[in-house]
Amino acid sequence: MARDPATLHPRLAADTHCLGALSSALLLLHREAALHWFILVPDSDCDDLTDLAADERGRLLEDAAALGQFLKAELAYPKVNVGALGNVVPQLHLHVIGRRPGDFCWPDPVWGRPSPGHVWSGEALQALIGRLGPLGLRALA
Repeated sequence: MARDPATLHPRLAADTHCLGALSSALLLLHREAALHWFILVPDSDCDDLTDLAADERGRLLEDAAALGQFLKAELAYPKVNVGALGNVVPQLHLHVIGRRPGDFCWPDPVWGRPSPGHVWSGEALQALIGRLGPLGLRALA
């Protein structure tokens, strides 16, 4: 079961759009629309990915892999970065980011970089949610 959006760390809540839930976690989308930057937040009190039980970790990584395939096959990103840092936001979350040469900070990491300030329109968010449906994305009650 995915985490309740009301329990998100304030930084995650401020920096993202909640798209719904996958089998292992809430699926968030970073507000910076220059990249497709997904964030998975499992329903766990663990601080680190390596602290999750093997079955929970496996489901989370399967969802991350499915998002990675979506980024490559559906959105033509040649590279997908996956990371779980947690230095600024201690709540366990996994970044899945589509990258391509020429993006706003290529080849450097996206963390801590000034972003161009592109925003997702409501129409673009709804279209993306529709495209993610085959991954098992479900709306939250």
